[in-house]
This record gives sequence, structure tokens and C-alpha cells, in this order.
Amino acid sequence: MNIFVAKLNFKTTSEQLEETFKQFGEVTSAKVIIDKLTNRSKGYGFVEMPNDSEGYAAINDLNEAELDGSTIVVKKARPKTEGEGGGGGYQRREGGFRNEGGSGGGGGFRNRY
Repeated sequence: MNIFVAKLNFKTTSEQLEETFKQFGEVTSAKVIIDKLTNRSKGYGFVEMPNDSEGYAAINDLNEAELDGSTIVVKKARPKTEGEGGGGGYQRREGGFRNEGGSGGGGGFRNRY
């Protein structure tokens, strides 16, 4: 079972997250998500527990519990849907100056009055 943990203290480590969830059973992995640019925690993470009943027990007991001075939110992670992930960056837009070539996009300049 994949578990989503939000509102983590920015100082909470993956190791601390794993230790917290180990109270409820076996933990396959625990990862605090780190921002690639700042190298700081994004304030959320994921915990993988192979036993669903242990996972649900952890969710029930740890949701709205305090960890490292923060009240955390714990729930079953939703599976990634098609098109999700990656995110960020710039969206490529087709079309160029005066709408020559490409499709979509705003095209060049036009009189708006």
C-alpha cells in the first residue's frame, strides 16, 4: 500500500518518516520529496507498506498526529493518472510571428480595437 504524507516539517527526513511508520509494521520504503532546485523538503512524502491492514492502521493513527512539531496529514496515495507527473517547466506553444507556421498559439500582432 502506498501512503501519502503531507504537511511534514521541512526538517523531517526519510529515515524519521520510516521509523514513525515502522511502529505499525513493515515499511518497504519511505521518502520525503526533495525540491531539485533548492535541495529542501517539499513538505510531503510517501511510505510504502506491503501489508494493507498495517497501512490502514498507520493511516488511522497517524492522520492529524504530530511529527517533528507539525500536524501531519496521512492518507492512501492515489495512483498516478495518465498525463500526471513531470509537471513544471514551460508549455510549448505552436505558431509564431503573425501565426505563420504551426497550429494554435496566439499568432503575431493584431489590432484589438
